[in-house]
Amino acid sequence: MTVDLRHLRAFLAIAAEGSVTRAAARLHVTQPALSRTLRQLEAHLGVTLADRSTHHLELTAAGTALRDRAAAAVAAVDDVLDPARAGAWPLRLGHAWSALGEHTGPLLRAWDEAYPDVPLRLLRIDDRTAGLTDGRTDAAVLRDPGEIAGVRTECLLTEARLAAVPADGELARRPRLALADLAGHPIAINTVTGTTTLDLWPPAAAPAMTVEVANTDDWLAAISAGRAAGVTSVATAAMYPHPAVAYVPLTDAPPLHLHVAWREPPTHPAVPALIGLLRTLTI
Repeated sequence: MTVDLRHLRAFLAIAAEGSVTRAAARLHVTQPALSRTLRQLEAHLGVTLADRSTHHLELTAAGTALRDRAAAAVAAVDDVLDPARAGAWPLRLGHAWSALGEHTGPLLRAWDEAYPDVPLRLLRIDDRTAGLTDGRTDAAVLRDPGEIAGVRTECLLTEARLAAVPADGELARRPRLALADLAGHPIAINTVTGTTTLDLWPPAAAPAMTVEVANTDDWLAAISAGRAAGVTSVATAAMYPHPAVAYVPLTDAPPLHLHVAWREPPTHPAVPALIGLLRTLTI
């Protein structure tokens, strides 16, 4: 029995849905057929990938370990077979929030000049690694990424933090703010890719309310509507100016560290050139 891409797609659908029944509906196949496909993959690998002993299917440790590798493999194959990319193999640079701020434009222009035959595609992907671990990007710019298995990181620069407040409010009229000035207001927190948590404040002086959002657009919407204030980096002010949001310097918030991250070995031959150019632009 030959295991092929069909088996990986079936496994990823099951992992995403948490149910063979729902995965079968998603793939437009019968449940028995999908169950056989999963068993074939398990037999080939010699491991059990999903625990089906309860009402809710759960991945085993082996299944969890396979999920990211399978997603990366499927994404890589889809990328290679995409007719729109047949003429050139683009280098995909992911970001989860504000790219490189003021350095974004210079990077894109410098890349086009130095490497005109390799398109550099900047992708905003709202997950913790900006698509790096599941194969959607070849490199990523991340703020305080922590340890990521199989991924190398290098710090490029530090960024000051700003307060983001409604432009028509009293806080927007001040030349600078402290974290204590924001403590009486709900704080918009991006729970998916954001770097702001209530840990910025002393426990006894933390804001009493938060507004949870999942991406930059919802974060801006909450602040511009007067529902919350926010804490962010100077890069956000550069990349997302908004007439209803004022960015004000914060005097006592620790800076953020901007990293470039890539898989080792690299998934695109131009990744080392990109890292070298980033070093040059951000020194």
